[in-house]
Amino acid sequence: MNYQDFFRAELDRLRDQGNYRSFAELERQRGAYPNAVCHNGPEEVTIWCSNDYLGMGQHPAVLSAMHQTLDKTGAGAGGTRNISGTTRAHVELERELADLHQKEAALLFTSGYVSNWAALGTLAARIPDCVVLSDAMNHASMIEGIRHSKAQKVIWKHNDLTDLEAKLAALSPDVPKLIAFESVYSMDGDIAPIKEICDLADRYNAMTYLDEVHGVGLYGPRGGGVAEREGLMHRLTVIEGTLGKAFGVMGGYIAASTELCDFVRSFASGFIFTTALPPAVAAGATASIRHLKTSNVEREQHQANVALIRARLDAIGLPHIDNPSHIIPVMVGDAAKCKYISDLLLNDYGIYIQPINYPTVPEGTERLRITPSPVHTTGDIDRLVDALEELWTQCNLARMPRAAE
Repeated sequence: MNYQDFFRAELDRLRDQGNYRSFAELERQRGAYPNAVCHNGPEEVTIWCSNDYLGMGQHPAVLSAMHQTLDKTGAGAGGTRNISGTTRAHVELERELADLHQKEAALLFTSGYVSNWAALGTLAARIPDCVVLSDAMNHASMIEGIRHSKAQKVIWKHNDLTDLEAKLAALSPDVPKLIAFESVYSMDGDIAPIKEICDLADRYNAMTYLDEVHGVGLYGPRGGGVAEREGLMHRLTVIEGTLGKAFGVMGGYIAASTELCDFVRSFASGFIFTTALPPAVAAGATASIRHLKTSNVEREQHQANVALIRARLDAIGLPHIDNPSHIIPVMVGDAAKCKYISDLLLNDYGIYIQPINYPTVPEGTERLRITPSPVHTTGDIDRLVDALEELWTQCNLARMPRAAE
C-alpha cells in the first residue's frame, strides 16, 4: 500500500462530500468577545458558534484568579495527581463542584471527554456484570467509555421512556444497571426527561449517570444545570460536567458520593496516568463557578438573546429546530451548501459559524449551530439575521411559513 496515496484519497473523498473540515485561525481579543481576529480570513469576525456560552472566558474575576495563581505557583501542575500534581487549586475546585451539585465529592479530569471516558469506562468495567443502558444520542465520549469497559450495552431510543422501561424490564432484577444519558443534547438542543428516567431507575434498581456538560452554568438558580433547575440533583448517582463551556475555561469532572468518586480515582486509567490541569486553570474555573452561583445576570441576558434570535428567524421563515434549550440549530440539509454558506458568512460578512456535517450529525440533517451569548449585541444579531436571509435566498433554500403569516 502507498500510505500517502491512501490518506490523500480519503481526504479527497471528504472534500467531494462537503465534509472536509477547515479551521479558521482565530485570536480572541480580551474585552472584545465575541469579536475576534481571523488570521487566515477576514481580519475581524464575530463568533456565533462558541461553547463559551456566557463569555466567562473573558470575565475579569476568572482572568484575575488565573493571573494571581500563575504568578504565585507557576505554570504546570508538576505531574499526575497521584505523583506530584495535586495542588491546593485542584482541591478547592473539587469542593466547589461538589457544593454546586450538592454531592459529597467531585473528581476533576483534564476534559469533559476524558471524564466521561474514564468514569463510565471504569464503573461499567469494574461493577460485576454491569449492563449500561445508553441513550441513542449520547455523546461520542460516553459511547467510547462504555465501549472501553467491554460491559454489556443496551441502546434505548432517544428520550423514549417506553423503550427504556421495556429494556430495563427485560433484564434480570439482580443485574447491576447503569442508565447513561445527557440533560441537553448538543446538536438538536432537546432536553431529557430527567425525573421520569430517575423514576424508572428507582423502580428497576438502576444507577443514573447524567452528562450535564451543556447545562452547567446555564440552568438552575446557581448554575448547577437542568437537574438543579428541576430539583433532581439528589436523585442522580453521578452528575458529569465540563469546565470548558459555560464556565469558560477547560476540564471535566464527576460529582457523586465520596465512595464512588474515590472508586473512580483509584481505578480509572484516564485519571491515574494523566498530567493534572495547570493550577491557574483550576483557579479560573473555581472563580467562574463561584461567580455564577450568585449572579443570574449572565443567564438572564443569555436567555433573552436566545429568544430574540429565535423570534427573528421565525419572522423570516428560516428553519430551525424548536427546542427548550439555548442551542439554535438552523437546518440546511445539504453538506456542500452548509459549508458554502459557512464560508460565505466568514469571508463576505465576517460571521464565524462552523458547518455541522456528517458524522457529527446524520446525513441530510446538516446545519449551522448557533450559540448566542449574553455579550452579543442587538447589532450583532441584526447582522447575523440579515446575512442568513440573504444567503438563504441566494442558495434557494427552503423556508418555513413566516411567523407573521
